[in-house]
Amino acid sequence: MAPQIDKPASRGLVTGVVVFYLVAALSMVMAFSNYTLKYVDASFYQVARGLVLPFTIVTSFIAFRSTPSLRIFFACGIVTLGFFIGVFLDGTPVSMVGIFFGVVSSGITAAHSVVIKESLNVVNGSALLLSWYTNLLSAIILLPICFLAGEGSGIVELFFGVEEAAKADGSMSLFATFVWGSLITGALGFLMSIASLLSIKVTSPITHMVSSAVRGVAASLLGMWLFHDVITSGRATSIATILLGSIYYTWVKNQETQKPASSGGSYERVKMEDVESGKEKPK
Repeated sequence: MAPQIDKPASRGLVTGVVVFYLVAALSMVMAFSNYTLKYVDASFYQVARGLVLPFTIVTSFIAFRSTPSLRIFFACGIVTLGFFIGVFLDGTPVSMVGIFFGVVSSGITAAHSVVIKESLNVVNGSALLLSWYTNLLSAIILLPICFLAGEGSGIVELFFGVEEAAKADGSMSLFATFVWGSLITGALGFLMSIASLLSIKVTSPITHMVSSAVRGVAASLLGMWLFHDVITSGRATSIATILLGSIYYTWVKNQETQKPASSGGSYERVKMEDVESGKEKPK
């Protein structure tokens, strides 16, 4: 007799493995994204991570075996052209290290979106539960990484230093700035995490990346307004090209999705054996 398999235990093991991969991908996304912002300004961040859409299409093809059409490849070509315009044709000096982190972050972000699509299936489609898992476990994973990256002395000085006595009257200390910044960014980040999971749940990883590209344009404009970043003509052309390719992809994907619905009234061939037996076609 075949051995009995404990289904709840096996389901829990699968859930743990999938969530582990998701948390690992999210942790790498946050780490590489932060390092990208460390070496490039906010206005160039969208350009440095401009290859998210092509990477997502490739990852979706590998994971789901979904073959893109020629028009999808053309949209990827437009997005890739926008990336190279911002990197090589802009006269402003940029950090190649920042570009490297941006490209790696784009690839990991694409894989992360595909893993999210699979992870939702093992938590019964609960975006809130999956967001809670990923944020809590990512914080635990990133804590030792901070010390491995050589930031331990800065953390100790922030929490146990004597900076309070040296600060000017009426100004906020570094620790207070860190606490308030963490509260604000943590709350907004958690809401963005839930919104991203819901977006991928009701659409697809690729469509979510298109909305992220539009969000990146808004972030570049905010960086110019809040931090006085310079958006040169080359950067503006690059961002516009990436956005144009993303919008074109959305239009193509919408057209391809509507094709099966529009062909519902087309002629359907009836089998010869059904004709001979007088069997009617099912409604």
